[in-house]
Amino acid sequence: MQKNNDNSSSSFGTRSAPKALVLTGFGLNCDWETTYALELAGAEAHRVHINQLVMGEEIGEIARLEDYQIFAFIGGFSWGDDHGAGVIFATKLLYNIGEDILRFIEEGNLVIGICNGYQAMVNVGLLPGFDGDYRSRTVALIGNDCGNFRDQWVHLEVEKASPCVFTRGLEHLELPVRHGEGKFYAEESVIKDLEEKNQVVVRYADSEGNSANGSYPDNPNGSMNDIAGICDSTGRVFGLMPHPEAYSHWTNHPNWTGLKERYRRGGEPYPQEGYGIQIFRNAVEYFRQ
Repeated sequence: MQKNNDNSSSSFGTRSAPKALVLTGFGLNCDWETTYALELAGAEAHRVHINQLVMGEEIGEIARLEDYQIFAFIGGFSWGDDHGAGVIFATKLLYNIGEDILRFIEEGNLVIGICNGYQAMVNVGLLPGFDGDYRSRTVALIGNDCGNFRDQWVHLEVEKASPCVFTRGLEHLELPVRHGEGKFYAEESVIKDLEEKNQVVVRYADSEGNSANGSYPDNPNGSMNDIAGICDSTGRVFGLMPHPEAYSHWTNHPNWTGLKERYRRGGEPYPQEGYGIQIFRNAVEYFRQ
Protein backbone atom coordinates (compact mmCIF):
# COMPACT_ATOMS: atom_id res chain seq x y z
CA MET A 1 0.00 0.00 0.00
CA GLN A 2 1.40 3.37 -0.98
CA LYS A 3 0.88 6.56 0.97
CA ASN A 4 -0.65 9.67 -0.55
CA ASN A 5 2.08 12.12 -1.52
CA ASP A 6 -0.23 14.68 -3.09
CA ASN A 7 0.61 17.98 -1.39
CA SER A 8 -1.62 20.16 -3.52
CA SER A 9 -3.51 22.87 -1.64
CA SER A 10 -7.28 23.10 -1.39
CA SER A 11 -9.63 26.03 -0.92
CA PHE A 12 -10.52 24.98 2.62
CA GLY A 13 -7.40 26.17 4.42
CA THR A 14 -5.87 24.34 7.37
CA ARG A 15 -8.13 22.42 9.73
CA SER A 16 -6.39 20.35 12.35
CA ALA A 17 -9.36 18.06 13.03
CA PRO A 18 -12.28 18.09 10.60
CA LYS A 19 -15.58 17.07 12.19
CA ALA A 20 -17.22 13.91 10.92
CA LEU A 21 -20.88 12.99 11.33
CA VAL A 22 -21.51 9.25 11.51
CA LEU A 23 -25.17 8.37 11.09
CA THR A 24 -26.71 5.73 13.31
CA GLY A 25 -30.13 4.32 14.19
CA PHE A 26 -32.84 1.96 12.89
CA GLY A 27 -30.66 -1.04 12.03
CA LEU A 28 -27.46 0.79 11.07
CA ASN A 29 -24.81 -1.17 12.90
CA CYS A 30 -21.32 -0.03 11.91
CA ASP A 31 -21.40 3.31 13.73
CA TRP A 32 -18.87 2.50 16.44
CA GLU A 33 -16.37 1.00 13.98
CA THR A 34 -16.70 3.92 11.56
CA THR A 35 -16.35 6.48 14.35
CA TYR A 36 -13.27 4.68 15.65
CA ALA A 37 -11.70 4.54 12.18
CA LEU A 38 -12.29 8.26 11.60
CA GLU A 39 -10.80 9.10 14.99
CA LEU A 40 -7.72 6.96 14.26
CA ALA A 41 -7.38 8.91 11.02
CA GLY A 42 -7.41 12.21 12.91
CA ALA A 43 -11.00 13.40 12.63
CA GLU A 44 -13.31 14.52 15.42
CA ALA A 45 -16.09 11.99 14.87
CA HIS A 46 -19.59 12.10 16.33
CA ARG A 47 -22.20 9.35 16.28
CA VAL A 48 -25.50 11.03 15.41
CA HIS A 49 -28.89 9.34 15.38
CA ILE A 50 -30.77 10.02 12.17
CA ASN A 51 -33.66 11.53 14.16
CA GLN A 52 -31.35 14.24 15.49
CA LEU A 53 -30.98 15.42 11.90
CA VAL A 54 -34.53 15.02 10.64
CA MET A 55 -36.54 15.95 13.76
CA GLY A 56 -34.05 17.40 16.21
CA GLU A 57 -36.26 20.21 17.50
CA GLU A 58 -39.07 17.78 18.27
CA ILE A 59 -36.92 15.42 20.32
CA GLY A 60 -34.70 18.08 21.83
CA GLU A 61 -31.43 16.74 20.45
CA ILE A 62 -30.55 18.81 17.42
CA ALA A 63 -27.70 18.01 15.02
CA ARG A 64 -26.90 20.24 12.07
CA LEU A 65 -25.12 18.88 9.02
CA GLU A 66 -23.61 22.31 8.40
CA ASP A 67 -21.44 21.89 11.51
CA TYR A 68 -19.49 19.03 9.89
CA GLN A 69 -17.06 18.50 7.02
CA ILE A 70 -17.33 14.71 6.57
CA PHE A 71 -20.65 12.86 6.35
CA ALA A 72 -20.59 9.06 6.69
CA PHE A 73 -23.50 6.90 5.55
CA ILE A 74 -22.63 3.68 7.35
CA GLY A 75 -23.30 0.00 6.82
CA GLY A 76 -25.94 -2.18 8.40
CA PHE A 77 -29.50 -3.14 7.61
CA SER A 78 -31.49 0.06 7.93
CA TRP A 79 -35.15 -0.64 8.71
CA GLY A 80 -34.35 -4.30 8.12
CA ASP A 81 -34.08 -3.63 4.36
CA ASP A 82 -37.75 -4.64 4.33
CA HIS A 83 -38.51 -2.60 1.20
CA GLY A 84 -35.13 -3.15 -0.43
CA ALA A 85 -31.60 -2.37 0.69
CA GLY A 86 -31.30 1.26 1.77
CA VAL A 87 -34.70 2.27 0.37
CA ILE A 88 -36.34 3.58 3.56
CA PHE A 89 -32.98 5.00 4.67
CA ALA A 90 -32.79 6.99 1.43
CA THR A 91 -36.42 8.12 1.58
CA LYS A 92 -36.07 9.30 5.18
CA LEU A 93 -33.10 11.48 4.26
CA LEU A 94 -34.34 12.70 0.90
CA TYR A 95 -37.66 14.05 2.11
CA ASN A 96 -36.36 15.56 5.33
CA ILE A 97 -32.83 16.87 4.77
CA GLY A 98 -32.31 16.36 1.05
CA GLU A 99 -31.60 20.05 0.44
CA ASP A 100 -29.20 20.15 3.40
CA ILE A 101 -27.22 17.27 1.90
CA LEU A 102 -27.03 18.96 -1.48
CA ARG A 103 -25.83 22.18 0.16
CA PHE A 104 -23.27 20.17 2.15
CA ILE A 105 -21.82 18.78 -1.09
CA GLU A 106 -21.94 22.11 -2.90
CA GLU A 107 -19.89 23.71 -0.12
CA GLY A 108 -16.99 21.35 -0.83
CA ASN A 109 -17.39 18.79 1.94
CA LEU A 110 -16.89 15.01 1.77
CA VAL A 111 -19.42 12.19 1.80
CA ILE A 112 -18.71 8.46 2.09
CA GLY A 113 -21.26 5.67 1.87
CA ILE A 114 -20.37 2.14 2.97
CA CYS A 115 -22.48 -0.93 2.11
CA ASN A 116 -26.03 -0.03 3.23
CA GLY A 117 -24.99 3.62 3.19
CA TYR A 118 -23.82 3.22 -0.41
CA GLN A 119 -27.14 1.61 -1.29
CA ALA A 120 -28.97 4.58 0.24
CA MET A 121 -26.79 7.04 -1.66
CA VAL A 122 -27.56 5.53 -5.06
CA ASN A 123 -31.25 5.40 -4.15
CA VAL A 124 -31.21 9.12 -3.32
CA GLY A 125 -29.25 9.89 -6.48
CA LEU A 126 -26.12 11.26 -4.79
CA LEU A 127 -24.13 8.83 -6.92
CA PRO A 128 -22.97 8.83 -9.62
CA GLY A 129 -23.63 12.58 -9.54
CA PHE A 130 -22.84 13.13 -13.20
CA ASP A 131 -21.99 16.80 -13.82
CA GLY A 132 -23.36 17.90 -10.46
CA ASP A 133 -26.70 16.11 -10.76
CA TYR A 134 -27.32 14.62 -7.29
CA ARG A 135 -31.03 14.00 -7.77
CA SER A 136 -31.20 11.41 -10.56
CA ARG A 137 -31.12 7.69 -9.79
CA THR A 138 -29.22 6.03 -12.62
CA VAL A 139 -27.47 3.07 -10.96
CA ALA A 140 -28.63 0.33 -8.60
CA LEU A 141 -27.28 -2.25 -6.18
CA ILE A 142 -29.34 -5.40 -6.59
CA GLY A 143 -29.37 -9.00 -5.34
CA ASN A 144 -26.14 -10.97 -5.57
CA ASP A 145 -25.91 -13.30 -8.56
CA CYS A 146 -25.02 -16.18 -6.23
CA GLY A 147 -28.48 -15.84 -4.67
CA ASN A 148 -27.35 -15.54 -1.07
CA PHE A 149 -25.68 -13.30 1.46
CA ARG A 150 -21.89 -13.01 1.12
CA ASP A 151 -19.59 -12.51 4.10
CA GLN A 152 -16.00 -12.70 2.85
CA TRP A 153 -12.82 -10.73 2.26
CA VAL A 154 -12.22 -9.38 -1.23
CA HIS A 155 -9.27 -7.95 -3.13
CA LEU A 156 -9.75 -4.54 -4.73
CA GLU A 157 -7.93 -2.76 -7.52
CA VAL A 158 -7.92 1.03 -7.15
CA GLU A 159 -8.30 3.04 -10.34
CA LYS A 160 -5.41 5.53 -10.49
CA ALA A 161 -7.24 7.88 -12.85
CA SER A 162 -10.15 8.31 -10.48
CA PRO A 163 -10.49 11.77 -8.86
CA CYS A 164 -11.68 10.15 -5.61
CA VAL A 165 -10.30 11.95 -2.56
CA PHE A 166 -10.63 8.89 -0.34
CA THR A 167 -8.36 6.59 -2.38
CA ARG A 168 -5.47 8.90 -3.19
CA GLY A 169 -2.15 7.07 -3.17
CA LEU A 170 -3.75 3.62 -2.94
CA GLU A 171 -3.28 0.84 -5.47
CA HIS A 172 -4.63 -2.37 -3.96
CA LEU A 173 -6.82 -3.09 -0.95
CA GLU A 174 -8.20 -6.11 0.84
CA LEU A 175 -11.45 -5.53 2.73
CA PRO A 176 -14.47 -7.54 3.89
CA VAL A 177 -17.91 -7.50 2.28
CA ARG A 178 -21.15 -8.35 4.09
CA HIS A 179 -24.19 -8.02 1.87
CA GLY A 180 -27.01 -9.73 0.05
CA GLU A 181 -27.70 -6.93 -2.45
CA GLY A 182 -24.35 -5.71 -3.69
CA LYS A 183 -24.42 -6.27 -7.44
CA PHE A 184 -23.66 -3.01 -9.22
CA TYR A 185 -26.06 -2.60 -12.12
CA ALA A 186 -26.75 0.17 -14.64
CA GLU A 187 -27.65 0.67 -18.29
CA GLU A 188 -24.72 0.24 -20.67
CA SER A 189 -24.75 3.97 -21.46
CA VAL A 190 -24.35 4.80 -17.77
CA ILE A 191 -21.52 2.28 -17.39
CA LYS A 192 -19.83 3.87 -20.39
CA ASP A 193 -20.11 7.33 -18.83
CA LEU A 194 -18.70 6.08 -15.53
CA GLU A 195 -15.72 4.54 -17.30
CA GLU A 196 -15.04 7.50 -19.59
CA LYS A 197 -15.32 10.02 -16.75
CA ASN A 198 -13.07 7.90 -14.47
CA GLN A 199 -15.76 7.68 -11.79
CA VAL A 200 -15.16 3.98 -11.16
CA VAL A 201 -12.96 4.01 -8.06
CA VAL A 202 -12.45 0.39 -6.98
CA ARG A 203 -13.00 -2.95 -8.73
CA TYR A 204 -13.08 -6.50 -7.46
CA ALA A 205 -9.81 -8.29 -8.22
CA ASP A 206 -8.08 -11.60 -7.63
CA SER A 207 -5.37 -12.23 -5.04
CA GLU A 208 -2.71 -11.02 -7.49
CA GLY A 209 -4.46 -7.69 -8.02
CA ASN A 210 -5.72 -8.56 -11.49
CA SER A 211 -9.28 -7.84 -12.57
CA ALA A 212 -11.77 -10.43 -11.37
CA ASN A 213 -13.39 -10.45 -14.84
CA GLY A 214 -16.73 -11.25 -13.26
CA SER A 215 -15.52 -14.54 -11.78
CA TYR A 216 -17.03 -15.73 -8.51
CA PRO A 217 -16.04 -15.46 -5.67
CA ASP A 218 -13.41 -12.80 -6.54
CA ASN A 219 -16.38 -10.78 -7.73
CA PRO A 220 -18.74 -11.81 -4.92
CA ASN A 221 -21.98 -10.46 -6.34
CA GLY A 222 -21.74 -10.29 -10.13
CA SER A 223 -21.22 -6.53 -10.34
CA MET A 224 -20.98 -5.21 -13.88
CA ASN A 225 -17.39 -4.40 -14.88
CA ASP A 226 -16.32 -5.68 -11.43
CA ILE A 227 -17.38 -2.31 -9.97
CA ALA A 228 -17.10 -2.26 -6.18
CA GLY A 229 -17.29 1.51 -5.67
CA ILE A 230 -17.82 4.76 -7.55
CA CYS A 231 -17.49 8.49 -6.92
CA ASP A 232 -19.08 11.65 -8.25
CA SER A 233 -17.37 13.87 -10.82
CA THR A 234 -15.62 15.91 -8.10
CA GLY A 235 -14.22 12.88 -6.27
CA ARG A 236 -15.65 14.15 -2.99
CA VAL A 237 -18.67 11.82 -2.85
CA PHE A 238 -17.70 8.14 -2.65
CA GLY A 239 -19.60 4.91 -2.16
CA LEU A 240 -18.41 1.31 -1.94
CA MET A 241 -19.76 -2.06 -0.87
CA PRO A 242 -16.66 -3.33 1.03
CA HIS A 243 -16.13 -2.14 4.61
CA PRO A 244 -12.94 -0.09 5.17
CA GLU A 245 -13.92 0.58 8.80
CA ALA A 246 -13.76 -3.18 9.44
CA TYR A 247 -10.01 -3.23 8.75
CA SER A 248 -8.82 -0.71 11.31
CA HIS A 249 -6.16 -2.97 12.83
CA TRP A 250 -3.99 -5.52 11.07
CA THR A 251 -5.27 -8.29 13.35
CA ASN A 252 -8.76 -7.80 11.87
CA HIS A 253 -7.51 -9.74 8.84
CA PRO A 254 -8.55 -13.42 8.96
CA ASN A 255 -4.98 -14.46 8.16
CA TRP A 256 -3.32 -12.14 10.65
CA THR A 257 -1.44 -14.94 12.40
CA GLY A 258 0.13 -15.95 9.10
CA LEU A 259 1.01 -12.33 8.40
CA LYS A 260 2.55 -12.06 11.86
CA GLU A 261 4.84 -15.00 11.15
CA ARG A 262 5.83 -13.54 7.79
CA TYR A 263 6.76 -10.24 9.42
CA ARG A 264 8.68 -12.06 12.14
CA ARG A 265 10.69 -14.20 9.74
CA GLY A 266 11.43 -11.22 7.54
CA GLY A 267 12.54 -9.09 10.46
CA GLU A 268 9.87 -6.54 9.63
CA PRO A 269 8.00 -4.51 12.25
CA TYR A 270 4.37 -5.36 12.77
CA PRO A 271 1.99 -2.83 11.15
CA GLN A 272 0.05 -0.59 13.51
CA GLU A 273 -3.21 -0.48 11.59
CA GLY A 274 -5.25 -2.05 8.81
CA TYR A 275 -5.38 -0.77 5.25
CA GLY A 276 -8.92 0.55 5.65
CA ILE A 277 -7.74 3.47 7.79
CA GLN A 278 -5.95 5.11 4.86
CA ILE A 279 -9.30 5.76 3.18
CA PHE A 280 -10.39 7.82 6.18
CA ARG A 281 -6.97 9.43 6.61
CA ASN A 282 -7.15 10.70 3.04
CA ALA A 283 -10.43 12.41 3.94
CA VAL A 284 -8.82 14.09 6.97
CA GLU A 285 -5.74 15.15 5.00
CA TYR A 286 -7.98 16.71 2.35
CA PHE A 287 -8.94 19.39 4.85
CA ARG A 288 -5.43 19.81 6.24
CA GLN A 289 -3.77 20.52 2.90
